[in-house]
This record gives sequence, C-alpha cells and structure tokens, in this order.
Amino acid sequence: MSYFLPVFLLLLANIFMTLAWYGHLKLNQMGISTNWPMIATILFSWGIAFIEYCFQVPANKMGFIENGGAFSLLQLKVIQEALSILVFCVIANILFQGEKIAWNHLAAFGCLIMAVVFVFWKA
Repeated sequence: MSYFLPVFLLLLANIFMTLAWYGHLKLNQMGISTNWPMIATILFSWGIAFIEYCFQVPANKMGFIENGGAFSLLQLKVIQEALSILVFCVIANILFQGEKIAWNHLAAFGCLIMAVVFVFWKA
C-alpha cells in the first residue's frame, strides 16, 4: 500500500492539473469561455488546481521515505512527471481530437519511462 496509494493520488492530481492547465482552452473552443476576462479564466483554473493540490500534497507527504513512504524525493518527482505526460496524452486525445500523437511523442514518453527506471536503479 505504501507504493500504490501515493502513485494513485499522483495520478488523480495529474488529471486535475491537466484540466486546470488546459481545460479552459477546450471551454474556449466550445464557445463557453470565449468572452471571459483573463481573471475569470485564472480563477477557474485555480479552482481546479485546488483539487489537484488536495491529491498532490498528500501523495508527496505519504510517499516520501522520511515520512514512512516508499519513495525518495527524486523518485516522487520522476513518477509525477511520467504520470503528467501520460495523463496529458490521454486527455489531449479526448478533449482535443485534432491533436495527434506522433512517433516522436512516443519516443519522448519512452525516455520518461526510462527516467523512471533509472531513478529506481540501485547504484
């Protein structure tokens, strides 16, 4: 459980993070937020980002080895980055269907997976 729960919470946090960062663009495409002033867009995104932080902070606190978790600080960050790209690719393909994933995107994702492997490699 010390491995699973922090990673699951990081996954949830990244879903909300991606929606906070890019969801307003979809709303604009749909004509919902076209006339919103920038402050409204910022507040909308902050509202979603608050939910992200409700998952991100506990994930890092629980997952950090010095708090009884299973991961070093570096491991937590690399896991978060890999999840971030994975979640972004899925959400971008759902919300922005014109965005295609090309071979170079997959290669970059492969490099992130290798980063996860290397950060867990016992030196």
